[in-house]
Amino acid sequence: MINRRLAGSTALVMLFAAPAFADVTPEQVWENWLSFSTSSGQTVTTESVERDGDTLVVTGMKMAIDQEGVTGTGSIDEIRFQDKGDGTVEVTMSDTYPFEMTFDAPEAGANPTSLSMEIRHPGLTVTASGDEAETVYDFSGPEMTVALTSVEGVDAEAVDLTVEAKLTNVTGKYLVAVGEGETSSLTSSFAAENMALTMAGSDLDPSPAEGEMAGPSEMKVTLSMADLTGTTNGTFLGSEAMADMAAALKAGFATDGSFSSGATTYDMEVTEAAGVTKITGQAESNTISFVMDATQLAYSGGAKAVTMSMSAPEIPFPQVNIGYGEATFGFQMPVTVTEEPADFSFLTRIVDLTVSDEIWGIIDPTNQLPRDPATLVIDTKGKAKLFVDIMDPAAMEAVGDQPPGELNALDITALQAKIAGAELTGSGALTFDNTDLVTYGGMPAPTGKIDLKLVGGNTLMDKLVAMGLLPEDQVMGFRMMLSMFANATGEDELSSTLEFKDGGFFANGQQLQ
Repeated sequence: MINRRLAGSTALVMLFAAPAFADVTPEQVWENWLSFSTSSGQTVTTESVERDGDTLVVTGMKMAIDQEGVTGTGSIDEIRFQDKGDGTVEVTMSDTYPFEMTFDAPEAGANPTSLSMEIRHPGLTVTASGDEAETVYDFSGPEMTVALTSVEGVDAEAVDLTVEAKLTNVTGKYLVAVGEGETSSLTSSFAAENMALTMAGSDLDPSPAEGEMAGPSEMKVTLSMADLTGTTNGTFLGSEAMADMAAALKAGFATDGSFSSGATTYDMEVTEAAGVTKITGQAESNTISFVMDATQLAYSGGAKAVTMSMSAPEIPFPQVNIGYGEATFGFQMPVTVTEEPADFSFLTRIVDLTVSDEIWGIIDPTNQLPRDPATLVIDTKGKAKLFVDIMDPAAMEAVGDQPPGELNALDITALQAKIAGAELTGSGALTFDNTDLVTYGGMPAPTGKIDLKLVGGNTLMDKLVAMGLLPEDQVMGFRMMLSMFANATGEDELSSTLEFKDGGFFANGQQLQ
């Protein structure tokens, strides 16, 4: 259901965002556009298609899709395909046109959700070149705007919501190569000087739910991002093929892309009967990348030099401040049945996290703990096998409570946790014998070692006991356990090598199992 909705809505948005599948003559551009529309499950009607000198003029074009879970309609008053006389075609269209989509109700008795939008791109030009097999498009425009003008259905009747996103000084290029059947490939890049997003909404229902305060609420959001760039590459199939993601991946569907931006600022304000909640923030840069094909699913994202402030009626002090120097998240994993172990990875990285003194004051009112920035890094990779296609809902349901695969190897590339004057670091590598589920109580038997080092741990525990946050007897028990697993290698410094071999578990050479 979800995949079919995405396939239908994405195809229509792409078609309205820029002309697709051009060739060296205006007629070929138009015919290929119609072919693309039909293969995507869309219906196209026009008032007229006529030649005017070197230009093919299409007027009153209307498009509609009706697929499982989603319907959509849109219209463009005029599209002009001009033969430039040098083997290229310049495509221009009406500066503004409407676009509507309706999603089926999520459950019986509920209303469908309808979105009405307006797309504006005054001065946008698209130049198509190449041949029928591979067509290159260069586009540019002073600004492009997508505005949500109304929302209806699914509790939206009581909400007056407007959203507008505007890109300025947009440039880009994409290459379309037509393959066999409904298969095509796309390579694209774009850049924009700035994106400005504004959102405003009001809850017009004055009748509160039980336990809530009466009165309408209002929301305002602004977001600005500078120096946007992005790339997308992929092999795409027809909409029917995309309805079954597992089958589509086997049939050759693949996509990867990246997005980055420079300075980012945002401001959100929500006004309710209890008062005003306000959140503001900024970042130096942001990045996102993704890959999806028959062998893997990967995603990563990050931001640098981030600060955020928040105030709200429920917060017992004027403002909360949070910041960090860097935050990164990423993963890679196989998506289909693998005969041989395949790569996977997982990364979480938060560097130099700080919070305002008011938050520290709740935890440490007497200022006993160092308030240095905190850091958390978990960087792992390894090998694993899947027994089922995780994109196949039926196959995943059939697995039940059983694991969908097995872990073969795990490398801890980096481990770091630093807070309040203490720091834990480590690294290691393990392999797993999945034929031995007895030695370690149902867990595949590991072989390998992990090296750990703790600095400042005893000092931190002493301060937590003095503050009354930890009972002294529990700390004594924890220290006794540490003495079994770790060696003192310096002033308030402990190190340990945990090793699994020959069916046993060793800590610093001492066998514990």
